Amino acid sequence: MLAIRLPADIEKRLERLAKRSGRTKTYYAREAILAHLDDLEDLQIAEERLRALKEGRSRTYTQEEIERELGLGD
Repeated sequence: MLAIRLPADIEKRLERLAKRSGRTKTYYAREAILAHLDDLEDLQIAEERLRALKEGRSRTYTQEEIERELGLGD
């Protein structure tokens, strides 16, 4: 179960959409979350990796290093 508070203008837009379409507000809230959840998760991973890089807990690799490691060089 999830309960969220929305600004009044967003709540009204959601209500109008639900009325016009015959679907529920919950349906549209769920669809919006599902549509953006992958992007939000990817952003979180990217932020964690950037933080690790800045803190010296991770490093970057050149294309040449990767090719050499995988045995893909000429």
